[in-house]
Amino acid sequence: MTYRGLTLLRMDHTLLVILVLFALCYLDNVDSSAYDKIVTHSRIRARNEGPNVCALQQVMGTKKKYFSTCRNWYKGSICGKKAMVLYECCPGYMKLDGMKGCPAVAPIDNVYGTLGVVKASTTQQYADMSKLREEIEGKGSFTMFAPSDDAWELLDPEVRSALIGNVNIELYNALHFHMVNRRLLTKDLKNDMTVTSMYNDQGLYINHYSNGIVTVNCARIIHGNQVATNGVVHVIDRVIRAVGNTIKDVLDVREELSSFNAAAVASGVIEKLGQPGHYTLFAPTNDAFEKLSSGYLERIMGDKAVIAALVNYHLLNSVQCSEAIMAGSVYETAEGSTIEIGCDGDSLTVNGIKMVLKKDIVTSNGVIHLIDKVLVPNSAKEVMELVGESQSMFSDMVSELGLSAAMGPETEYTLLAPLNTAFTDKVMSMDQSLLKVMLENHILKLKVTLGELYNGQLLETLAGKLLRVFIYRTAVCIENACMVRGSKEGSNGALHLMNTLIKPAKTTVYEILVTDGRFKVFLSLMESAGLIELLKQEGSYTVFAPTDDAFDGLSEEDFALLTSDMNALRTILLYHFSNGVFINGGLEGGVTNLLKSIQGNNLQVLSVNNSIHVNSVDVPDNDVMATNGVIHVVKNILYPGDLPVGREDLLILLKKLIKYIQIKFVSGYSYTEIPLTFIKRTITTTTHIVETVPEVTKVTRVIETDPTLTKFTRFIESEPTITRVVVEGEPSITTVTRVIEKEPSITTVTRVIGGESSTRVIEGEPTITKVTRVIGGESSTQVIEGEPTITKVTRVIEQPTITKVTRVIETHSGELDTDGDMKRILDQGPDFSKITTIHGNPNLIDTESERITKLIQEGGRVAPARRPPAGVRRRSRLVRRHHKPRE
Repeated sequence: MTYRGLTLLRMDHTLLVILVLFALCYLDNVDSSAYDKIVTHSRIRARNEGPNVCALQQVMGTKKKYFSTCRNWYKGSICGKKAMVLYECCPGYMKLDGMKGCPAVAPIDNVYGTLGVVKASTTQQYADMSKLREEIEGKGSFTMFAPSDDAWELLDPEVRSALIGNVNIELYNALHFHMVNRRLLTKDLKNDMTVTSMYNDQGLYINHYSNGIVTVNCARIIHGNQVATNGVVHVIDRVIRAVGNTIKDVLDVREELSSFNAAAVASGVIEKLGQPGHYTLFAPTNDAFEKLSSGYLERIMGDKAVIAALVNYHLLNSVQCSEAIMAGSVYETAEGSTIEIGCDGDSLTVNGIKMVLKKDIVTSNGVIHLIDKVLVPNSAKEVMELVGESQSMFSDMVSELGLSAAMGPETEYTLLAPLNTAFTDKVMSMDQSLLKVMLENHILKLKVTLGELYNGQLLETLAGKLLRVFIYRTAVCIENACMVRGSKEGSNGALHLMNTLIKPAKTTVYEILVTDGRFKVFLSLMESAGLIELLKQEGSYTVFAPTDDAFDGLSEEDFALLTSDMNALRTILLYHFSNGVFINGGLEGGVTNLLKSIQGNNLQVLSVNNSIHVNSVDVPDNDVMATNGVIHVVKNILYPGDLPVGREDLLILLKKLIKYIQIKFVSGYSYTEIPLTFIKRTITTTTHIVETVPEVTKVTRVIETDPTLTKFTRFIESEPTITRVVVEGEPSITTVTRVIEKEPSITTVTRVIGGESSTRVIEGEPTITKVTRVIGGESSTQVIEGEPTITKVTRVIEQPTITKVTRVIETHSGELDTDGDMKRILDQGPDFSKITTIHGNPNLIDTESERITKLIQEGGRVAPARRPPAGVRRRSRLVRRHHKPRE
């Protein structure tokens, strides 16, 4: 072959290589990965150094080099250590003598030859020794993760000697474990991906991180995508080993982790650690558990939820290899809260503390890092343990005043802990009993987390007070105090940090203004406008209350003019009110907060440096809390800037009061009437309870045959009335009202009223006596008529009363001395031996009347008392009443 032919052949070969590389690069750009993007950025940073040059950062004092992220690049450090900038040829390119940059494409070769190109000479040598060379020079498509020369130096000498001592088996198998039987570029290596190695189909665990780091079993790819004719070579920074155990398996067999293993078993988390997944476990050693406070572990081991929180706080639901961490980053734990994982040189840090003893124990479902300190989440702490340095004065005062006893480990509560700055000298000089009550109002009886708070919520404190919650766009406040960032949730409650001491409101807006004494004119005008109830009623209002100074310069005629136009007066006054409680801490700082007034126009409120301005007017005194709102004191009358005035006399008056804005005049404009629907009308209902003594009426019948005595005692429970009984002669007044029963009945009647009685005795054979009783007039009348044959008792009642009738039968032997015996009966009173109560049963009255008549006709023999009908209760009741006669 001629020289020209050889030259053409070489040119064709070079062109072919260029076309292959171009095609691969094009495909790479179509579907680039985080690694590829970082390399591209490195190329851009080094563009002034010539073509195909990449800028890398090397940690000072080490051999570690990185294609850096923007964050690391501009900080000039990696893992907190200063990094210097290096310029090297980007992967796949080479330098040419006398030319700037890296203009040449590296020669393409098989995998074995490519190992030499990427300076993995030890791996190339071992491939030759183990008879792997023939395989990787031949046909196929391979991916080889080739340890760098430095990586082999880092390998344990005994392990390395064992490999070299058995090159045909151990070394061959070890190299095969670094290979995959297909080509995989970095863009093909996805995060949490598992690929099958060429050694016993063992898995290789791939992680591809957002910062461009790609790891294989936690070994970092330091030079990737070196394309070969039969595959691709990626250089890694350590020798990797076969993995078969889960995290659970490691915990079971490593004695130094027995304490953590016991906690994982008690919590039930251990089963999860034996399942497939992608986890990072920061496992504390036994020595770490020894550092815990005495009795802590024993206390929480009985609470499965707390011990589970503790274990899960050490667990991430992602694989975080140490080589992938170039700066501090926040990760969510399986417990739900977050931790910061960072690095300090070669050491890993957790929450900024160096505590990692051993890194990257790779398992089939993740990676383990051993740490020398137990991580205790807030959810595994009691609330008092959550109090930090910025609230130490509150914590100390709670202990000194004996309030800690109310906050045991089994008690749920919430601390509203003021910052140390709230405890001024004035506060600390308070009487201890008052200070104790004040602190009790910072302890809630229940666990209330930040997410459970809502506007208008009432929270009961240890002192029994109800605190109001106010929710704003950028703040959460309780009464006059607002929360600062840092709320925490413990095992038995919650902690919220407050910017000042909480002072619960005690009185209404009205009572505060009256007591203050500076608001007499404002209160008078509110009274004149019929709005005074707004200051007294329940609700939530923000009041910009003008002091008497705001009305300086007004004459009596001015006040008369102001009160003569009710719509104008109400418009002006109601512009000082807004629905809702808006305190200074709830206002968004540095911007104008628009509050809609009850009048309808907006108030423009600005909060700057703990002071308030409304409509450009200074508020000298703010956040005066009331039970129905908050008061901000102003020394000017507020008026809407876009609301005109239609009367010249009123305009002149308002100009005397308002000088900070130019009030518009529109002739004929009149104020709109504002419906007072926001005034709550109160209807008071008064109930009078009158207690009376029931009137007692006694009716006694005397029959002169066989001596017997029948007495009827009638009890009427109603308001006392005056009753007269006329025995002889014409009745003085006879009033007849509604008659309820049918035919009246009579017997000889003695009517006793107030201890006196009148008796009428019928001689002969008294068979019938008719009694008519009238109630509702000024008197009652007895009438004796004819010779009736039936005895009936008729009761006439005009007003609704409760009437009780009691039948009393007394029997005497021998002759009855009409005068003497009757007197004795009246003096001594009847013998209540048997009492039957008749209430609300007219049929029983008829039945008893017939029985009494029959008894009279038979000569007075005493018949046994009848049982009352079913459903009528018999009650024994002894009643003796003596009433003083009424005039």
